Amino acid sequence: MNTPCPDPFFTPDPQAAAASRVVDFARWAARHRGVAVDSDYASLHLWSVTDLEGFWSAVWEYFDVDADTPYERVLEEERMPGAVWFPGATLNYAHHALRNLGDDDTAIVALDETGAGYEVTGERLRAQVASVAATLRDLGVGKGDRVVGYLPNTPHAIIAFLATASLGAVWSVCGQDYAPRAAADRFAQLEPTVLIAADGYLFNGATHDRRDAVLELATALPTLKATLLVGHVGLPWPNTYPSLVVPWEDAATRTEQLACTAVPFDHPLWVVFSSGTTGLPKGIVHGHGGVLLEHLKTLGLHSDLGPGDRLLWYTTTHWMMWNLIASTLLTGATTCTYDGSPAPFTRPDVLWELAARHRVTVFGTSPQYLLGMAKFGIDPSVHDLSSIRVVGCTGSALPASAYPWVRDHVGGHVLLASISGGTDIVSGFAGSAPNTPVWAGELSAPHLGVALVAYDPEGIPVVDRVGELVVTRPLPSMPLYFWNDPDGTRYRDAYFSSYPGVWRHGDWITLTSHGSVIVHGRSDSTLNRNGVRLGSADIHDVVERLPEITEALVIGAEEPDGGYWMPLFVVLAAGTELDDVLRDRIRDAIRTGVSPRHVPDEILEVPAIPHTRTGKKLEVPVKRLLQGAPAEQVINPAAVDVPELIAHFVRLGADRRGRRGTDEA
Repeated sequence: MNTPCPDPFFTPDPQAAAASRVVDFARWAARHRGVAVDSDYASLHLWSVTDLEGFWSAVWEYFDVDADTPYERVLEEERMPGAVWFPGATLNYAHHALRNLGDDDTAIVALDETGAGYEVTGERLRAQVASVAATLRDLGVGKGDRVVGYLPNTPHAIIAFLATASLGAVWSVCGQDYAPRAAADRFAQLEPTVLIAADGYLFNGATHDRRDAVLELATALPTLKATLLVGHVGLPWPNTYPSLVVPWEDAATRTEQLACTAVPFDHPLWVVFSSGTTGLPKGIVHGHGGVLLEHLKTLGLHSDLGPGDRLLWYTTTHWMMWNLIASTLLTGATTCTYDGSPAPFTRPDVLWELAARHRVTVFGTSPQYLLGMAKFGIDPSVHDLSSIRVVGCTGSALPASAYPWVRDHVGGHVLLASISGGTDIVSGFAGSAPNTPVWAGELSAPHLGVALVAYDPEGIPVVDRVGELVVTRPLPSMPLYFWNDPDGTRYRDAYFSSYPGVWRHGDWITLTSHGSVIVHGRSDSTLNRNGVRLGSADIHDVVERLPEITEALVIGAEEPDGGYWMPLFVVLAAGTELDDVLRDRIRDAIRTGVSPRHVPDEILEVPAIPHTRTGKKLEVPVKRLLQGAPAEQVINPAAVDVPELIAHFVRLGADRRGRRGTDEA
């Protein structure tokens, strides 16, 4: 029997929903394809996953994809992995990113944590892309060659990417907070022809000089023919680089005509990398056509972006959200880059200030940012945020407690769109749309085109029960392949080893009978106490609401004697002591807010919680360290935001095993 549908926390304004692009797309599909879809989201989603060819060809036509040669059919082979989309079509992503921008339109607004900024017009963007493309061509870059960027989130990164893509070359980028060794672990796999690197970046009131890091990285890439040097923070460059050096000012100021090279639909566009917590990071390759269609759908329909809109999403260049801010240009909207801390000490609300000043319509961030704003009493409503209609949030599960805070401090008219996706498809599996209601703590619905299902342990679809997130039909933006994986073994093992022919993503979710999606955390870090599966995100949500707790991490570790240890690690707010009173408060909060089964065995204070460089808690590596696995086999320190924490958790695990040994003796 279906669970009664709870009242939504937020219901879209009917007039605004009716004027949205996703509803216009539904009307277009009904008119041009004879599809029996209403303006409600559920019927549109059902069509999108039952008629893949009809849906994706409709996205192609609705957004007027400009192919140099037409496709022969939409989906030649429906299989995973290895689906063949739009065979015969040739096109270029960069052409589509630049075609909708008028000469005087603002294409990019460059911002930083000081509050400063400048605008790049459509005319200037096209001119700089053409100039950098010509420079790369002169340096020997052609179709299929790799160009890599060691850059902060500034217009230089977008310009360099579009120039690379226009040639049919392959782009990859990471932020300069990565150590040179960590960047080389990624880029050296690609054997790049050109490196584009900045002198430094801003963060928390400081200018971080990365000139020596650039030199070290360039030395570690023996295939380089040249390095383009970007003077972002105004530091003079030394004359000691191992390859030909071209100043950005020379590369980007030539007078050239842009000619985009037509490439097959599945020609590689970029390589994005996994977090690299164990071994070398995996290079995930996506194609021109798949990214083009997926991002038109996600940004144009789900985020409702188009000409006149502005998107500001806090990200670094090595997080997949950077790829989406670059793709904002596909819709004709303005994208904002931002260099700096999301909440610098001197002005922690600077992102809201900039959103107000630049009339941002879609504001994007992470759960940790919103929870931090609430916990530290920062009130964005002192700024005029009336232009914001969507607050997007991704990176981890957004707890229900954040929803009233956004309503009260950003605006009751704002759609809070929690999104779950991944670098793997460089997009979302589930989120919201302008015509979907929002339930606090839930994602409104699976994304269009995503055949999202929750599987039980036997591979049977379940509703209103926790199951594995799987996708049962292919998506155009699924990886073409992994880099240096010639027989596809690593790719198949990553997603298809559990359920052949079905994508298993590695998250626990609940698909509700009212159509929403609840994300419970990573399935490979699931708590399994006495045979009952528990989601770590549920515990984190409750504990991190307490004012005394800055962040929390719960781990379930199987022990050699058959025991099961479930500790909760907490980072305390300044001036707080973890005494018995606070421990009891934490246990009571978990017992009443989640369930008695979720109450941890121990509550331990730690100086910080380790994350990947993109902000995800390292649940599985911490579990393995606590179980005694050698650190060098568990995690690459370069992939951790605070590498010193590895030794801390190694000691905690050793202490635990020592105590158990003493008890048993």
